[in-house]
Amino acid sequence: MKRLFVGNLPSNATEASVSELFSECGKVHSIKLAVDMFTGKCIGFGFISMEGHEARAAIEKLNGYMFGDKSLKIRFEDTSQRKGRRR
Repeated sequence: MKRLFVGNLPSNATEASVSELFSECGKVHSIKLAVDMFTGKCIGFGFISMEGHEARAAIEKLNGYMFGDKSLKIRFEDTSQRKGRRR
């Protein structure tokens, strides 16, 4: 299982709309968008879990894709930055 970082999402993006888009490349196992706690709107990024080969296909197909009025930025999650984070 691979986790993708999806950036530059429009504020009207929903988990359903992003999941539907990524489903074209394979099964979306989980999705979590970062949302504003007051408005509930997407604040521009989220994370998606897919199988490895499907995640690579999603990056190849959807990185730079115009979703609404934004060009998506997709890459594998960088876990090296999380190692030093306090919990």
